[in-house]
Amino acid sequence: MAPANHDRVTHLLHRLVATDSVNPALAPDARGEGAIADLIAAECVGAGLAVRVDEVVPGRRNVVARLRGRRSGRRLLLNGHMDTVTVDGMGGNPFAGAVEGTRLQGRGAYDMKGSLAAMIEAARLVAETGLGAGELILAFVIDEEYESLGTTDWLRRETADAAVVTEPTGLEVCVAHKGFLWARFETQGRAAHGSRYNEGDDAIARMGHVLAALDRLDREVLPRRPHPLLGRASIHASTVSGGLGLSTYPDRCVLDVERRTLPGEQDELVVAELRGLLDQAAQTSPGLVGRLEILLTRPPYEIRADAPIVRALTESVRSVRGQPPRLIGEYPWFDAALLGAAGIPTVMFGPTGAGAHAAEEWVDLPSVLTSAAVLADLATRFCSNAS
Repeated sequence: MAPANHDRVTHLLHRLVATDSVNPALAPDARGEGAIADLIAAECVGAGLAVRVDEVVPGRRNVVARLRGRRSGRRLLLNGHMDTVTVDGMGGNPFAGAVEGTRLQGRGAYDMKGSLAAMIEAARLVAETGLGAGELILAFVIDEEYESLGTTDWLRRETADAAVVTEPTGLEVCVAHKGFLWARFETQGRAAHGSRYNEGDDAIARMGHVLAALDRLDREVLPRRPHPLLGRASIHASTVSGGLGLSTYPDRCVLDVERRTLPGEQDELVVAELRGLLDQAAQTSPGLVGRLEILLTRPPYEIRADAPIVRALTESVRSVRGQPPRLIGEYPWFDAALLGAAGIPTVMFGPTGAGAHAAEEWVDLPSVLTSAAVLADLATRFCSNAS
């Protein structure tokens, strides 16, 4: 198999970064994934792949490309998201795609357009020699940065025998990531003139007792049960609001929190733990009236180190780089959890860089080429092995 082509990959990645694909759920005037979907579809056709475009919601489309082998075998999915977060705080032109040394810069370069370029180049390399068996599927999906509508839609339509979510992992093999739960606490008080201390009930002060219980949970309880790859779970106060004016007792206070979860932690137990914060607060603030609302949950994920896709990817990295990768965990949440929950064994693998969601973002070009070579080797290795 030919090596990944530096000039071709760099040119494609520059065009991907230059194409604004900020998620419209994150900014009202964002352009969304339409233009980049058109670009990717055209590139995949040019690479010799069969392409299908699926409208997930009006104006927002997944691109699904596939390469079928000459005989039956296993189906391998490569999954990557086309959307980015906003460009808030970025100076200059965030879509310039400037190259400095080995770094290509710009919004989405690291998260995760370098990986999209690697996916396309890998498929092109396999297509040039032909896939001996099985099927290689590339899903370029929308909306990972918000509700993961794209991967959810793909799962409604088809499946695979294994998957690689090509989020950047520094060329290591990621086998676990955290989940999260968003929750809202509300405490009730009683509005009264600020001079009427005997009539008012301060909802914000009541919430202070919830915050104290939350702090004890984060400092004293959660550190006791760490994960070997992901460390400890965590909880933090995200936003708080309440009050009617300086001379009025607040009748309501709302606190939004995020709880980051570990593999093995069940939602119902985490929710019970959060309800316990209200019980603890009531012990130190008698008469407290509060409620808990769960806003959103996303599960954590972990795959066994001896799973066939993990072994195959490890061998592909060893073959390309001359050394085995580390098996690592990543703290953020990824679409891998959705694929895993659907019964598709999934790992994460991608290039090196920095600046996801940050003011300065870049991806290392040699690592994008290495990612493409590894994914091409994996496709041949995994799809052709029927065991």
